[in-house]
Order: sequence, then C-alpha cells, then structure tokens
Amino acid sequence: MSYLLDTHAWLWARSNSSQLGPKTRVLLGSPRARIFLSAVAAWEIAIKWRLGKLELPRHPLEMVQDSLTANALTPLPVKFEHACLVADLADHHQDPFDRLLVAQAIVEGLELITSDAILSLYPIRVHWASD
Repeated sequence: MSYLLDTHAWLWARSNSSQLGPKTRVLLGSPRARIFLSAVAAWEIAIKWRLGKLELPRHPLEMVQDSLTANALTPLPVKFEHACLVADLADHHQDPFDRLLVAQAIVEGLELITSDAILSLYPIRVHWASD
C-alpha cells in the first residue's frame, strides 16, 4: 500500500509526538508501506517557518532531506495534473496546501495520512494519523 503524509502528520512523526497513534507509527515503520512526502509539505513548512509560525531545529531544506533519507520516504513533486485538479475539487476545504495534497492523493491513488476530518469529504482513502 502507498501513503501520502499530510504536513502535520510528517511533523508529528519527526518530533515523535504523542499525537501520532500507535497504528500509524507501525505503518510508518513498515517495509511494506511506501510512504510519500510531497513537495507541498515542504513548501508549507518553509512558509510557516519563514513567517515565524513554526519553530524547527534546523532549516527546512535540511529537515526535508534528512527525513527523506532517514525514513526512506519517497519524494512526490507537484505535477501539472495535480495543480489543475484543484479546480475540480469541491470547496470542503479552503487551505491551498491541503487541497493540493488531496489532488495528489487522487491522481496518484494514495491514501492520505491525516487528522483533518474535513479531508475525508473528498474521494480519497484516509488513514487517521491519531490511530
């Protein structure tokens, strides 16, 4: 099975947060699961870090590169198909980062690891990060 990390789920995993549930921890450590980290997540943390809304122990680029390597995450770039599919999504969610992650999950057939209940209104599979 293949999964896409929502930004907050990735940050929880990086910080070993108790908000990340035991089933999700097992999933993230499973050699059978292919876990994707989107450029969208990197973009979101970079913006929040730059605005002072997110404290990080290091520069976002270093964190992303280290996380990809250390956790065997597969990078997922933003494709034109992902970006354009956002135009067809219902207005359940106004966050542009989440909308683009949903579009990526749809196009790539990925299950989204998230705790954002609104995202379950879209035609995607959701794995609850708190499970």
